[in-house]
Amino acid sequence: MADLAVERGSEMRWKSIFVVALIVTLVPLFVHAEVPLQERPEVADALRVLDRWIDKQIEYHQLPGLSIAVVYDQEIAWAKGYGYSDVEGKIPATPSTVYRMGSVTKVFTSTAIMMLRDQGKLRLDDPVSKYLPWFRINNPFPDSPEITIRQLLTHTSGLPREADVPYWTDHIFPTREQLIEVVPTQELVAQPATTYHYSNLGLSLVGEIVAEVSGRSWAEYLQTEIFEPLGMSSSSGAPGEALMQRRATPYMLMGSDGSRDIFDYYDAGAIGPAANMVSTVEDIARFAALQFSGGPAEGAQILKGSTLREMQRVHWVYPSFSGGRGLGFSVSHRSGKDFVGHGGWIGGNRSSLMMVPEEKIAVIAILNADDRSPGLFSRQAYEVVGPALLKATRPETIAEKPVVDPAWEKFVGRYADPWGWEYEILILGGNLVEFGYDYPPDEKASAGYTILTPVEGTTFRRPDNEKMTFELDDDGAVVRIKRRNDYIFPTKR
Repeated sequence: MADLAVERGSEMRWKSIFVVALIVTLVPLFVHAEVPLQERPEVADALRVLDRWIDKQIEYHQLPGLSIAVVYDQEIAWAKGYGYSDVEGKIPATPSTVYRMGSVTKVFTSTAIMMLRDQGKLRLDDPVSKYLPWFRINNPFPDSPEITIRQLLTHTSGLPREADVPYWTDHIFPTREQLIEVVPTQELVAQPATTYHYSNLGLSLVGEIVAEVSGRSWAEYLQTEIFEPLGMSSSSGAPGEALMQRRATPYMLMGSDGSRDIFDYYDAGAIGPAANMVSTVEDIARFAALQFSGGPAEGAQILKGSTLREMQRVHWVYPSFSGGRGLGFSVSHRSGKDFVGHGGWIGGNRSSLMMVPEEKIAVIAILNADDRSPGLFSRQAYEVVGPALLKATRPETIAEKPVVDPAWEKFVGRYADPWGWEYEILILGGNLVEFGYDYPPDEKASAGYTILTPVEGTTFRRPDNEKMTFELDDDGAVVRIKRRNDYIFPTKR
């Protein structure tokens, strides 16, 4: 077994190297204005890589369901559901499945306040008390400045994370009246404008300011001024019966016996502006498209382009200098790029909105289970599909499809050794490729791929210089593959 582990570890190193060539370097480029992005060869190949990886992640980790969408500029390049919106009812998860968004709600509450700012109805550096006369809190820090709206948006107000009510314990959230009553009994945990301290309470106050300035409830303002203009027909801060019927069943952590309990729905009350929104990956994709221009393709420009960029820009830098806080967004800097977005987590729903504004690429991923990060799916979708999208949309790309030997088609399929270890032969980017299923599945979607170089007839050479030969019957069907000195066999799966 030790020798086998060493062999497979060596294979993984080769696979990691060669998959880069597979999906980025060796794929010929093909662009035509009438061809949907997901059907362009380089993008289609990248999506096959991602799709296979997601399938295995869902299966191995026994996740109920996932919905995911990739946006390029003003277009949903690809969207798909995996697993089930409701496991017991066998209802598939789809791009139109409704989920709770958790803290991604904060991005929309922040957008509302910026709309009011652009209308001249408030200033970001105004004190919170100017709009909420009832707002006061114990301040143990002498000579502190007043808490401002900008500090609420960047989580630098010094407010505690929550209102002093145990709502994450009993899921009984405060009403507005209870919030007004409890906040003055609380105390700042830091001096305003000195440090970052994430606060659901702070964004709840932003929602209160939206309501006070607009004369409408926070949820109503989002509905009429953001969701409806952007065509987000499956989104709400106060979901009614129709959306509740479409909502994914929210599952708790998986027990030792493999079962999952279900969360009862709970409304976030006065904390709603920080957590209560429901939506779909299709709807969030429309919001992401807004971020890449003055407005979406339909022309609904709810914010100026300069304001969108202002929100995406860092306004508070983390001590590590690796990122910071925009206005409503988190911002991280990796590999020379700014990643802008927000994550969310509430009662069996986990969400991730990740955008790279300079490339006009966004990924939205949402799960209906507590025990896997949707950010993992967002990052891998970006890493695998992002380069293909950028190549496919360059004006100088060559309008040619990869040339594939038609004889290779009979090799394509699923194979296994006698002990159940699986492999797959497929065609990607004009190459015959072997994919090896690892258990647990690799955290990187691009891992596991090996390009096979033709030698003669049905014999190919692996990158480690070992050979693979497809052995055929009289009808030309594969009966087995000699892989080095061992054999794998076709499966019916």
